[in-house]
Amino acid sequence: MSRIKDAALAASGNMKIDWVERNMPVLRRISNGFAVEKPFQGLTIALSVHLEAKTAYLCRTLAKGGAKMFVTGSNPLTTQDDVAAALAEGGIETFAQYGCSMEQYKENLCSVLEAGPNILIDDGGDLVHLMHTRFADRIPDVIGGCEETTTGINRLKVMARDGTLRFPMMLVNDADCKHLFDNRYGTGQSVWDGINRTTNLIVAGKYVVVAGYGWCGKGVSMRAKGLGAKVIVTETDPVRALEAYMDGFEVMPMENAAALGDIFVTVTGVAGILTEKHFPLLKDGAILTNAGHFDVEIDMEALRRIALKNYTARHNIQGYVLPNGRTVFVLAEGRLVNIAAGDGHPAEIMDMSFAVQAMSARYIAKHRGALQPGVYRVPREIDEEIARTKLATLGVSIDRMSEEQKNYLQGTEI
Repeated sequence: MSRIKDAALAASGNMKIDWVERNMPVLRRISNGFAVEKPFQGLTIALSVHLEAKTAYLCRTLAKGGAKMFVTGSNPLTTQDDVAAALAEGGIETFAQYGCSMEQYKENLCSVLEAGPNILIDDGGDLVHLMHTRFADRIPDVIGGCEETTTGINRLKVMARDGTLRFPMMLVNDADCKHLFDNRYGTGQSVWDGINRTTNLIVAGKYVVVAGYGWCGKGVSMRAKGLGAKVIVTETDPVRALEAYMDGFEVMPMENAAALGDIFVTVTGVAGILTEKHFPLLKDGAILTNAGHFDVEIDMEALRRIALKNYTARHNIQGYVLPNGRTVFVLAEGRLVNIAAGDGHPAEIMDMSFAVQAMSARYIAKHRGALQPGVYRVPREIDEEIARTKLATLGVSIDRMSEEQKNYLQGTEI
């Protein structure tokens, strides 16, 4: 039933999954607990997340908990075919291929929804969107779901505001053990892993323009500074812009930064960050990359339209010759550079993110019928349990409040 590129690649995929399992101790503990508890016994889970080794280990963890898993990717360029083959070999229904067309991508999403899932695990909101449009007749079977990323949460909040969201969704990205670490340290490192691996160029001494200073932008900027870059931040939020300035970065509008940057990283979650008006301002040889979920932050349609020609400069690098004679280079077709041109976030970081996913899915299963349609924050106790477990795996111990201190905070003692 699975639809993958090549089943013969499974051995390589299993090796990758074994490696991340070794380096994801929190999720490993959860997996062992799920194997005994079986919180998803009798339930079907549809998952659409960037399909690489860490995601595969999450899938196996949920399957250990009794779930019947139907899995696809959340981006046509982030699936690793050997990992997909390993999942399929292990009995998890998998529908994903690297470099598939948008039509095939949507077909894969539909395939996991045709299974009639009870729980959705989404990354970006495409799965939930399709469930509400093409598969609305199956919504009564849905207990709820979890959303992994900022872009998807923004879409969910619009649906909740408009009264069109028809089942409860956990805002996994907003959990502290997700966004404080995954978005900052995970994105910060993996973006530069992807850029450096793909370009084989130095970062030190160059001007790096980071568009957006949310948690992801903070991480990208911090790592660029560590690599010796001169960092410029562009922002629309005055508070975040001030924060970037206080953190030691130059802050200016994109129209000013466009002429200065050697490497650009868009990480806003908003369309139209680098557009037709900016392209003529760019230096010859400027490198454009995106780390937002969808390929809309760099206006690729406009760039293709105005370019005199485009060509493959290197694997995952496309050169565009502009009317002014300058050439700019786009990595990974303007898609997520850290996954489409790399291996995504480090395993130790995704250990926490996917622990939040697993525990949030368990929360949904345990509260079946008790949650009304809408968006829900991950309970604080889940965050604290994951953080304490992670600290324990690192050999770190912390203080605990005394009863007197607790009473003081509650205002019962002076």
